[in-house]
Amino acid sequence: MATQDEHPNSAVRSWLGVSAITASLFIFVTTELMPVGLLTPVSTSLNISVGVAGLMVTLYGISAGLGVPFIVAWTRRLNRRVLLSALLAILALGNLITAISPNYPLVLTARLIMGFANGVFWAIGVGMAMRLVPGRHASRAAAVALSGISIATVVGMPLGTFLESLTSWRTTFLIWSGLSALVFLAVAAIIPSLPSDNAVSVREVFKLPLENARLRMVMFTVVLYVLGHFGAYTFIRPFLENNSSATPAYITGLLIIYGAGGAAGNFIAGYTSTKNLRASFIVACTGLVASLLLLLTIGHGQAGLIVSVVLWGVSFGAMNLCQINMTLAAAPDTFEAAMSLNTLGYNTSIALGALFGGLFADHSGVRSVFWFGVALTAASLLVTLSSRGKPTRTVPDDASAASDQPVLQS
Repeated sequence: MATQDEHPNSAVRSWLGVSAITASLFIFVTTELMPVGLLTPVSTSLNISVGVAGLMVTLYGISAGLGVPFIVAWTRRLNRRVLLSALLAILALGNLITAISPNYPLVLTARLIMGFANGVFWAIGVGMAMRLVPGRHASRAAAVALSGISIATVVGMPLGTFLESLTSWRTTFLIWSGLSALVFLAVAAIIPSLPSDNAVSVREVFKLPLENARLRMVMFTVVLYVLGHFGAYTFIRPFLENNSSATPAYITGLLIIYGAGGAAGNFIAGYTSTKNLRASFIVACTGLVASLLLLLTIGHGQAGLIVSVVLWGVSFGAMNLCQINMTLAAAPDTFEAAMSLNTLGYNTSIALGALFGGLFADHSGVRSVFWFGVALTAASLLVTLSSRGKPTRTVPDDASAASDQPVLQS
């Protein structure tokens, strides 16, 4: 990726631009996962089942994953500031349509289109942040931008759930439409012109896993745990309501605890992954399996809930940082192609996890969704344990620099 030590922009404007991209990431992540905390009121309001309401996450993830390599290739000559502005405009309009939609098919259509915008952002957003600053600060800029995910997890989703408890789910999406418009204005005003300089071709993306066995194994491992995690996490609200009679306010508190745990897990893994990346992932994956089992066995009481949710957040936060570094370590010379592939696999797995979870929820009950999560995350752990990995530090120096701040992929 091209960066310059002699940079034409002032330091203040450069870092304001990075902040605008961080805010963009916050908006994209909260828009993607907001329905997780709103499934019950959405399903009640629109007269659909909780499982069908989960399609709001499924379709968003499908378009975010499958569309990214094609759209990035088709827009390879488009200025990146213009492209990001267009993506934010789509997000603002999509959230507005969701808020005022009279029926569920229109909601799903809006979510599908917003998902395409989300996938493209993941392919270009971090690279834009790195280009805004001198080359020696590129890794720090990437870390700052990616920290927006932890902010979204700790603040954004719980805030959305809290706002819904005070107003309605429609008002919540209306507020997020306004926030998307504000970030659009910030990007248009602050970020300088960024002509495309490193577009990823469709052919390059799809050739990479065929030629790189290590990356292929990483992606297989990631797909398994993301399927299991999001299958369960998408239905955490109905699970808590059915299993422990948790109130909306209490669920909001648990989501905040989960987000804080994720930030802590990212911080811990930022240190341990530079020492032993594979071991860090194995420990985190073990914790994820254990947290889901704890929810199923002791999650009916407040103490059990808190312990389970904290372990879940810490483990998942650590796993996501590890998997990004594993992807970079597997393909250090093809950064953009690897990240495009990561976006495709990860978001498609979010969608399929929510889809399969919805099928289990509607036909076998919400508890069965969490057993589905246990099975898939355990499979990811077994695949990792059965594969050969280097026991020593495996993160490239330029990648580990970005681990100083929390990282959580969507």
